[in-house]
Amino acid sequence: MWTELNEAANFLKKELQGFQPEIGLVLGTGLGQLMKEMKDAQRIPYSAIPHFPTSTVQSHAGELHAGTIQGFKVLGMKGRFHYYEGYSLAQVVFPIRVMGMLGITHLVVTNAAGGVNPDMEVGEVMMITDHLNLLGDSPLSGPNIEQLGPRFPDMHDSYDATWAGYFRQAAQHLNTKMHEGVYAALKGPALETPAEYRWIRTIGADAVGMSTVPEVLAARHMGIGCSGFSAITDLGVPGRIRKVVLQDVLNAAETAGKTMSEIILGGLRLAQEAK
Repeated sequence: MWTELNEAANFLKKELQGFQPEIGLVLGTGLGQLMKEMKDAQRIPYSAIPHFPTSTVQSHAGELHAGTIQGFKVLGMKGRFHYYEGYSLAQVVFPIRVMGMLGITHLVVTNAAGGVNPDMEVGEVMMITDHLNLLGDSPLSGPNIEQLGPRFPDMHDSYDATWAGYFRQAAQHLNTKMHEGVYAALKGPALETPAEYRWIRTIGADAVGMSTVPEVLAARHMGIGCSGFSAITDLGVPGRIRKVVLQDVLNAAETAGKTMSEIILGGLRLAQEAK
């Protein structure tokens, strides 16, 4: 794994010709519109990068973008990898580790999720303040790669409080509603049953999805700060559960994605001012 990570990182160093990324960005289902704000973007297909998995999900483009957003040099993943695609969690987080080796110090990860908090509506945005790993596995399982981080990384501050303040302030400036809460990750790909939604809410989650937690675990293992956002694309609230198809998720993600993009852009601007 260490050899493969180095081969991928060295390939990207050559391709990016001195580009020194500061921020990593992972865009989930239907949330690629933020890339339109990237200046001087260079695009590299995942298939061209040594040892990168290939996204098999229809709504994920499968490209790595390098450019500038709000003055930050950003590496952006337009499309991610999921456990349910058949990849190991080590493969799922492979790009995060490569971005860490290239120098990012903060990771912003987004997803489409089902809302289990009754205060939520489809098309709204939740900033993730903590998570529940219900995948039954971890990308940190197996022999520890000491060059990446410690055997037992502490996760009490999984989501950076200072950056959360920037995004909170950005939402207030925009006068837009932004929920805050706990994200639960399940393997999928089936959506949850009504009983599972009730259980997820009972154990403390506000939203549920099939990603994000592995990436955050890998990033925190490397000492990279994290921020996370969920686009609420369906509801797992008793009495409001409806049949959902992919197009419903994409439509809701497009609505939420506009708000999410504005919040992230505003937060990055405030973070840049605070540097």
